[in-house]
Amino acid sequence: MAHTIFANDHKTKFNLHHDWEELRHDQKWCEAATHKITGSSKKRKCDGAQSDGATSPLCDQATQRPPGVKAAKAASGKRSIGDHQEGKGTAEFQTMWSIKERDLIVKERLSKQRLLESLISKKDPLFEAEEALKQKLINRVFEDRDTDDDKRSQDKDDHG
Repeated sequence: MAHTIFANDHKTKFNLHHDWEELRHDQKWCEAATHKITGSSKKRKCDGAQSDGATSPLCDQATQRPPGVKAAKAASGKRSIGDHQEGKGTAEFQTMWSIKERDLIVKERLSKQRLLESLISKKDPLFEAEEALKQKLINRVFEDRDTDDDKRSQDKDDHG
């Protein structure tokens, strides 16, 4: 029977009969050796595969086979981490992101201050573009100080 199924499926004669005899009841090869029930499914199914009862009892065991040791450990580890630390990970990310944003703001402010210091310390007369940049940076420094003072006063009002 298997020879005719193979010949119908692959359009060639089955030449590896000895190997098939050795491996046909192994769990690993049980699903691959059974007949395909439906054309839409890509995997071969063991339960009710052939009408003449040619499926072995090992076929049912192969589909009910427990996961391997590594898969079981990975699944149990994922569940415990996901259940207990999902909210914690999001909160950590939010705090790290807010710290990073503050660091970027401080770095930007420092780079502008360095540029302003270099423009102020120039002994040669400044070009028009440099002078405009210098005035713009000075205005921004004073605006930033005003907003910082406003924030500090609000914080004191909130806490005091």
